Amino acid sequence: MLGAPALAARAALRAGAGLVRLLCPERILNEVIAVTPEATGVGLRCDEAGHVLGHEAATTIDVALSGAGAVIVGPGLGMGALGSGLAAGTAAVVLRVTLHSEVPVVLDADALNCLSVMPEFWRDLRAPAILTPHPGEAARLARALALPAPGDDDDSRTATCEGLARRLGVVVVLKGSRTVVSDGLRTWRCERGHACLATAGTGDVLAGVIGAMLAPRTPIVAGTHGPTDLFTVACAAVEAHAIAGENWAARQGASGLLAHELADEVPRVMERMRAE
Repeated sequence: MLGAPALAARAALRAGAGLVRLLCPERILNEVIAVTPEATGVGLRCDEAGHVLGHEAATTIDVALSGAGAVIVGPGLGMGALGSGLAAGTAAVVLRVTLHSEVPVVLDADALNCLSVMPEFWRDLRAPAILTPHPGEAARLARALALPAPGDDDDSRTATCEGLARRLGVVVVLKGSRTVVSDGLRTWRCERGHACLATAGTGDVLAGVIGAMLAPRTPIVAGTHGPTDLFTVACAAVEAHAIAGENWAARQGASGLLAHELADEVPRVMERMRAE
């Protein structure tokens, strides 16, 4: 998928990340970078079927992420057709980044789907992590961990979010019309936003905003640089994302939002948040 990694990279840049390295299969690297030329592209070698070669990717990832302040894994990653439905190369990429990273990691989209078929992975998790599932991804993770899946009501969604956060020792951002954020001890529900945020690709934008805010040199509020803790960062990013949607809708109307337009709203929102 070309759009998802490009949107996440664009959003990270718009949210204040000074340098974004975009790792993707080398066969689509030129197309992705053409969409987001401000990012630095790094290609991952693939086999003839298009699956990332895991062992080679691990070395490339180590070099490319040297000095990174945060890592986003999942947008456009893709799932293969290996046994359980997980591509070996995809699994290797996810595991390598998450198990060996010393910096905060945002896990989104197919990274979450990968992990839902190998829940034993969490015993070895070393990196501080923020998970950003939509309800379907949250349900798959919950089933893998023998936890209740989210329903349509706020109480059920909150219970699933809190349960996943406690079980995994991470921050969970359960996306929806009233996004819930929890670290297992603290829980916050976003009351901002607009229906236009249901547009495809806005979740990739959120992942990029969170990743940028996790980077040590990205100012979040006035007088500060870098995160105080992952829960605070996740809440701030969700609110910025929601307000960006409101602002776009106030000017353009209730429908027709393109995800890259949402990313382009982020700098103005963050500037106001820092000033408050």
